Amino acid sequence: MTRKAPRRTGILVALLGATLALLPSTAAHADGIRAKQWALDAMHTREAWRTTKGEGITVAVLDTGVDDEHPDLAGNVLTGKDMVGFGAGRGDRSWARHGTAMAGIIAGNGHGVGNADGVMGIAPEAKILPVRVILEDGDSARGKARNTRGNALAEGIRWAADHGADVINLSLGDDSKSAHPEASEDAAVQYALKKGSVVVASAGNGGEKGDHISYPAAYPGVIAATAVDRYGTRASFSTRRWYATVSAPGVDVVIADPDQKYYEGWGTSAASAFVSGAVALVKAAHPGLSPAQIKQLLEDTARDAPTGGRDDSRGFGFVDPAAAIKAGAELKPEGLTAAAYGNKYFGSGPTPEKDDQPTSAWAGPLAGSTGGVLLVVAIILWRGSRRRTAP
Repeated sequence: MTRKAPRRTGILVALLGATLALLPSTAAHADGIRAKQWALDAMHTREAWRTTKGEGITVAVLDTGVDDEHPDLAGNVLTGKDMVGFGAGRGDRSWARHGTAMAGIIAGNGHGVGNADGVMGIAPEAKILPVRVILEDGDSARGKARNTRGNALAEGIRWAADHGADVINLSLGDDSKSAHPEASEDAAVQYALKKGSVVVASAGNGGEKGDHISYPAAYPGVIAATAVDRYGTRASFSTRRWYATVSAPGVDVVIADPDQKYYEGWGTSAASAFVSGAVALVKAAHPGLSPAQIKQLLEDTARDAPTGGRDDSRGFGFVDPAAAIKAGAELKPEGLTAAAYGNKYFGSGPTPEKDDQPTSAWAGPLAGSTGGVLLVVAIILWRGSRRRTAP
């Protein structure tokens, strides 16, 4: 069950809610994790990896923190920044779960725990720059957070841009009824874009709760990711709004956890992480392209485009890094320009249900909080040996 906590009166509070029920460890086998990663095939990663696996690219993960000791992230996590300064720490159950899951989706190396294959990220040779800007849902410091510094996200975005982030992943957001643009956050996003950082955010999980606008996804220049399942169908929870850019996997997503187990989860936060991984591949192949050019590339090369070319459910279609890398070879780098508000950002609103039907463009081969929350399903996919006992 997801609980919503006020954000504007204090620091961003956790966007993760989960109830976990453990299944016997025999529920998974040595190659079970990789076999469940349907997104790797859906996103044509192996084709993209013929060109690059993301080497030389830094992806900032602004989240709850990242477990740099997890086997799937070994060697891929840089020294980051804690913009919060209090709350749970290493060894606590309510520490770095959401951020570690997102980092694994982006740059997991697949080493795994024990004899099991681990999570392989979309850009396994990219580096993760962790920036802690929110608290986990179960963090006992949430009450304190409501009355403490409230600029962690804006400060984190600027810090990441100043410390070499090629991509900034924001698997978080505020899609409450009172959500509104925050000047400091908007300015921070524009600052990052001017410095050449591509900014990706989750579109929101309000698809069944009124499709409220989610920030930071709605800020100009941001690549907003909506969620679809393995058949290309819009996930019912995925917010439908004018800022939707592309869709990505957001259902039955395998995630790594600091407790050395693997789970399945869902949410547009996962979709954002997948898109950030795709951007990392494109940036590695074409480092001179601007954030605006990369956003346009993703839009132009997306597969399974909705009727009319775009809709509020899935944006321009399903992200395809391999196609974007190929098309990017035809582009010449251009000067960096910040995005601006304008009527072009407003669409016609939620699309009719008929546009949400399953598609077969890429599903065939696979067949034979808050806005950015990733909810963990009550499934353990693999239980490896622990280095410590989680509380």
